[in-house]
Amino acid sequence: MVIQEALILLVEGRSAGASSMSAAIRKSGFELKVVATGTEAIRFVEDEAEPDLVVYDASTMRSSGARTCRRLRKLLGETPIIHCRAKDAAEDVTAEADVYLIHPYTSRKLLNRMKQLLPTAGQKEEMVRHGSICYYRARRTIEINSKGERRLTPKLSQLLEEFLRFPNQVISRMQLMRNVWNTDYLGDTRTLDVHMRWLREYVEANPGKPEVLHTVRGKGYILSFKPKLPTL
Repeated sequence: MVIQEALILLVEGRSAGASSMSAAIRKSGFELKVVATGTEAIRFVEDEAEPDLVVYDASTMRSSGARTCRRLRKLLGETPIIHCRAKDAAEDVTAEADVYLIHPYTSRKLLNRMKQLLPTAGQKEEMVRHGSICYYRARRTIEINSKGERRLTPKLSQLLEEFLRFPNQVISRMQLMRNVWNTDYLGDTRTLDVHMRWLREYVEANPGKPEVLHTVRGKGYILSFKPKLPTL
Protein backbone atom coordinates (compact mmCIF):
# COMPACT_ATOMS: atom_id res chain seq x y z
CA MET A 1 0.00 0.00 0.00
CA VAL A 2 1.49 3.31 -1.11
CA ILE A 3 1.79 6.06 1.49
CA GLN A 4 -0.94 8.43 0.34
CA GLU A 5 0.42 11.48 2.19
CA ALA A 6 3.07 11.80 -0.53
CA LEU A 7 3.46 15.26 -2.05
CA ILE A 8 3.42 15.24 -5.86
CA LEU A 9 4.81 18.11 -7.91
CA LEU A 10 3.12 18.29 -11.32
CA VAL A 11 4.84 20.54 -13.86
CA GLU A 12 2.18 21.06 -16.49
CA GLY A 13 1.69 23.91 -18.95
CA ARG A 14 -1.57 25.82 -19.08
CA SER A 15 -2.26 24.29 -22.50
CA ALA A 16 -3.01 20.94 -20.80
CA GLY A 17 -6.68 21.87 -20.46
CA ALA A 18 -9.01 18.88 -20.25
CA SER A 19 -6.09 16.45 -20.57
CA SER A 20 -4.63 17.62 -17.25
CA MET A 21 -3.78 14.81 -14.84
CA SER A 22 -4.21 17.00 -11.76
CA ALA A 23 -7.78 15.88 -10.97
CA ALA A 24 -6.88 12.17 -11.19
CA ILE A 25 -3.84 12.60 -8.93
CA ARG A 26 -5.87 14.47 -6.32
CA LYS A 27 -8.68 11.94 -6.53
CA SER A 28 -6.18 9.20 -5.67
CA GLY A 29 -5.55 10.91 -2.34
CA PHE A 30 -2.17 12.46 -2.97
CA GLU A 31 -1.22 15.96 -1.92
CA LEU A 32 -0.60 17.88 -5.14
CA LYS A 33 1.20 21.04 -6.16
CA VAL A 34 0.76 22.17 -9.77
CA VAL A 35 3.12 24.67 -11.43
CA ALA A 36 3.08 25.89 -15.01
CA THR A 37 6.79 26.45 -15.69
CA GLY A 38 10.15 24.96 -14.89
CA THR A 39 11.13 28.17 -13.11
CA GLU A 40 8.13 27.82 -10.80
CA ALA A 41 9.06 24.18 -10.13
CA ILE A 42 12.61 25.11 -9.09
CA ARG A 43 11.34 27.98 -6.94
CA PHE A 44 8.83 25.70 -5.18
CA VAL A 45 11.52 23.12 -4.33
CA GLU A 46 14.03 25.73 -3.15
CA ASP A 47 11.65 27.96 -1.17
CA GLU A 48 8.59 25.95 -0.12
CA ALA A 49 8.80 22.16 0.09
CA GLU A 50 10.33 19.06 -1.42
CA PRO A 51 7.98 16.71 -3.27
CA ASP A 52 8.11 12.93 -2.95
CA LEU A 53 7.73 12.59 -6.73
CA VAL A 54 7.82 14.91 -9.75
CA VAL A 55 5.75 14.57 -12.92
CA TYR A 56 7.04 16.79 -15.75
CA ASP A 57 4.67 16.91 -18.71
CA ALA A 58 6.81 18.24 -21.56
CA SER A 59 3.97 17.75 -24.06
CA THR A 60 2.29 20.83 -22.55
CA MET A 61 5.47 22.93 -22.50
CA ARG A 62 7.53 24.77 -25.11
CA SER A 63 10.67 22.74 -24.45
CA SER A 64 11.58 19.17 -23.53
CA GLY A 65 12.15 20.20 -19.92
CA ALA A 66 15.40 18.22 -19.77
CA ARG A 67 17.29 21.14 -18.24
CA THR A 68 14.66 21.66 -15.56
CA CYS A 69 14.58 17.94 -14.75
CA ARG A 70 18.36 17.90 -14.37
CA ARG A 71 18.18 20.84 -11.96
CA LEU A 72 15.42 19.10 -10.01
CA ARG A 73 17.55 15.95 -9.89
CA LYS A 74 20.45 17.94 -8.46
CA LEU A 75 18.19 19.51 -5.83
CA LEU A 76 16.18 16.39 -4.95
CA GLY A 77 18.72 13.59 -5.25
CA GLU A 78 16.97 10.23 -5.61
CA THR A 79 13.42 11.64 -5.60
CA PRO A 80 11.58 9.93 -8.51
CA ILE A 81 10.95 11.95 -11.68
CA ILE A 82 8.50 10.98 -14.43
CA HIS A 83 9.06 12.73 -17.76
CA CYS A 84 6.13 12.79 -20.19
CA ARG A 85 6.44 13.76 -23.83
CA ALA A 86 4.35 14.00 -26.98
CA LYS A 87 4.18 11.01 -29.33
CA ASP A 88 6.27 12.71 -32.02
CA ALA A 89 8.92 14.02 -29.61
CA ALA A 90 12.23 12.19 -29.26
CA GLU A 91 13.17 10.74 -25.91
CA ASP A 92 15.67 12.97 -24.13
CA VAL A 93 17.52 10.80 -21.63
CA THR A 94 19.54 13.81 -20.50
CA ALA A 95 16.47 14.67 -18.40
CA GLU A 96 17.74 12.00 -15.95
CA ALA A 97 14.17 10.87 -15.24
CA ASP A 98 13.31 7.51 -13.69
CA VAL A 99 10.40 6.85 -16.07
CA TYR A 100 9.59 8.21 -19.54
CA LEU A 101 5.96 8.17 -20.72
CA ILE A 102 4.65 8.91 -24.20
CA HIS A 103 1.28 10.55 -24.82
CA PRO A 104 -1.42 9.46 -25.08
CA TYR A 105 -1.67 7.47 -21.87
CA THR A 106 -4.43 6.98 -19.34
CA SER A 107 -4.48 8.46 -15.87
CA ARG A 108 -4.44 4.87 -14.55
CA LYS A 109 -1.12 4.20 -16.29
CA LEU A 110 0.42 7.34 -14.82
CA LEU A 111 -0.88 6.55 -11.33
CA ASN A 112 0.42 2.98 -11.54
CA ARG A 113 3.89 4.25 -12.45
CA MET A 114 3.76 6.76 -9.60
CA LYS A 115 2.79 4.08 -7.09
CA GLN A 116 5.64 1.85 -8.26
CA LEU A 117 8.13 4.63 -7.52
CA LEU A 118 6.75 5.78 -4.16
CA PRO A 119 7.58 4.06 -0.85
CA THR A 120 4.97 1.66 0.47
CA ALA A 121 3.60 1.28 3.97
CA GLY A 122 4.46 -2.42 3.86
CA GLN A 123 8.21 -1.95 3.51
CA LYS A 124 10.39 -3.50 6.21
CA GLU A 125 10.74 -0.80 8.80
CA GLU A 126 13.92 0.31 10.52
CA MET A 127 13.62 2.62 13.48
CA VAL A 128 16.42 4.91 14.63
CA ARG A 129 16.16 6.59 18.03
CA HIS A 130 18.20 9.40 19.51
CA GLY A 131 17.00 11.34 22.52
CA SER A 132 13.37 12.30 21.94
CA ILE A 133 13.65 11.64 18.18
CA CYS A 134 12.24 8.44 16.75
CA TYR A 135 12.83 8.13 12.99
CA TYR A 136 11.28 5.42 10.76
CA ARG A 137 13.45 5.03 7.66
CA ALA A 138 11.10 3.18 5.27
CA ARG A 139 8.16 5.45 5.97
CA ARG A 140 10.38 8.54 6.21
CA THR A 141 8.47 9.70 9.27
CA ILE A 142 9.63 11.28 12.50
CA GLU A 143 8.08 11.16 15.94
CA ILE A 144 9.05 13.46 18.79
CA ASN A 145 8.23 12.49 22.38
CA SER A 146 5.60 9.97 21.17
CA LYS A 147 3.36 12.79 19.92
CA GLY A 148 2.53 11.19 16.56
CA GLU A 149 4.42 10.65 13.31
CA ARG A 150 5.08 13.38 10.77
CA ARG A 151 6.25 12.67 7.25
CA LEU A 152 9.54 14.07 5.97
CA THR A 153 10.46 14.92 2.39
CA PRO A 154 13.22 12.78 0.83
CA LYS A 155 15.87 15.46 1.23
CA LEU A 156 14.94 16.22 4.85
CA SER A 157 15.14 12.48 5.52
CA GLN A 158 18.68 12.36 4.10
CA LEU A 159 19.65 15.40 6.17
CA LEU A 160 18.23 13.93 9.38
CA GLU A 161 19.94 10.58 8.70
CA GLU A 162 23.28 12.36 8.39
CA PHE A 163 22.85 13.78 11.90
CA LEU A 164 21.57 10.49 13.30
CA ARG A 165 24.64 8.70 11.94
CA PHE A 166 26.89 11.09 13.87
CA PRO A 167 25.00 12.15 17.01
CA ASN A 168 26.83 14.50 19.38
CA GLN A 169 29.41 15.22 16.68
CA VAL A 170 29.88 18.48 14.81
CA ILE A 171 29.07 18.02 11.11
CA SER A 172 30.53 20.59 8.74
CA ARG A 173 28.53 22.35 6.07
CA MET A 174 30.86 20.81 3.49
CA GLN A 175 30.06 17.29 4.73
CA LEU A 176 26.32 17.96 4.57
CA MET A 177 26.54 19.42 1.06
CA ARG A 178 28.68 16.50 -0.08
CA ASN A 179 26.64 13.66 1.46
CA VAL A 180 23.13 15.06 1.03
CA TRP A 181 23.40 17.14 -2.16
CA ASN A 182 26.36 15.31 -3.77
CA THR A 183 28.37 18.49 -4.30
CA ASP A 184 31.47 20.13 -2.86
CA TYR A 185 30.30 23.56 -3.99
CA LEU A 186 29.86 25.99 -1.10
CA GLY A 187 29.37 29.13 -3.15
CA ASP A 188 25.65 29.19 -2.35
CA THR A 189 24.52 27.40 0.81
CA ARG A 190 21.04 28.90 0.80
CA THR A 191 19.56 25.46 0.10
CA LEU A 192 21.24 24.01 3.20
CA ASP A 193 20.12 26.94 5.34
CA VAL A 194 16.52 26.54 4.20
CA HIS A 195 16.54 22.79 4.87
CA MET A 196 18.05 23.27 8.32
CA ARG A 197 15.23 25.69 9.11
CA TRP A 198 12.66 23.16 7.89
CA LEU A 199 14.25 20.33 9.88
CA ARG A 200 14.24 22.41 13.04
CA GLU A 201 10.51 22.93 12.58
CA TYR A 202 10.16 19.17 13.03
CA VAL A 203 12.57 18.53 15.90
CA GLU A 204 12.48 21.73 17.94
CA ALA A 205 9.76 22.93 20.31
CA ASN A 206 10.85 26.46 19.39
CA PRO A 207 12.75 26.48 16.06
CA GLY A 208 13.91 30.05 16.73
CA LYS A 209 15.73 28.88 19.87
CA PRO A 210 17.19 25.45 18.97
CA GLU A 211 17.82 23.01 21.80
CA VAL A 212 18.42 19.90 19.66
CA LEU A 213 20.01 20.96 16.35
CA HIS A 214 22.68 23.44 17.38
CA THR A 215 24.72 25.72 15.14
CA VAL A 216 28.44 25.64 15.91
CA ARG A 217 29.66 28.97 14.60
CA GLY A 218 32.34 28.63 11.94
CA LYS A 219 32.20 24.82 12.02
CA GLY A 220 28.73 23.45 11.20
CA TYR A 221 25.94 21.81 13.17
CA ILE A 222 25.49 19.22 15.90
CA LEU A 223 22.54 17.04 16.94
CA SER A 224 22.74 16.93 20.71
CA PHE A 225 20.35 16.61 23.63
CA LYS A 226 21.40 18.39 26.79
CA PRO A 227 21.05 16.07 29.78
CA LYS A 228 18.37 17.11 32.25
CA LEU A 229 19.73 18.11 35.64
CA PRO A 230 18.26 16.26 38.61
CA THR A 231 15.71 18.21 40.61
CA LEU A 232 16.80 19.03 44.12
